[in-house]
Amino acid sequence: MAVAVILEFDGTTLEQYDEINRLMGLTPGGPGPVGSISHWATMTDKGLQVTDVWESREQFDAFAQEKIMPLSRQAGFAGPPKLTFHDVHNYYTPGNGA
Repeated sequence: MAVAVILEFDGTTLEQYDEINRLMGLTPGGPGPVGSISHWATMTDKGLQVTDVWESREQFDAFAQEKIMPLSRQAGFAGPPKLTFHDVHNYYTPGNGA
């Protein structure tokens, strides 16, 4: 089952976010990692918030352990994120419109 994940990185900047993406080999508007359905990031009054949808919780957990956690430390993030998970009832993929 697809899962939505909200990651809240208090004290993290957009520059640090851009750096972790560079370290992961990801580019804005480009393809995401295997298992990722969608991704967007924004700043809040506390820091960086990322919202993802993944094909499964297991795929997210593996990616978080292998990439997000070690590379966020390398990019100087203030600490680990607060994670919130939601089961996804429905999602849309890019298409040519209705």
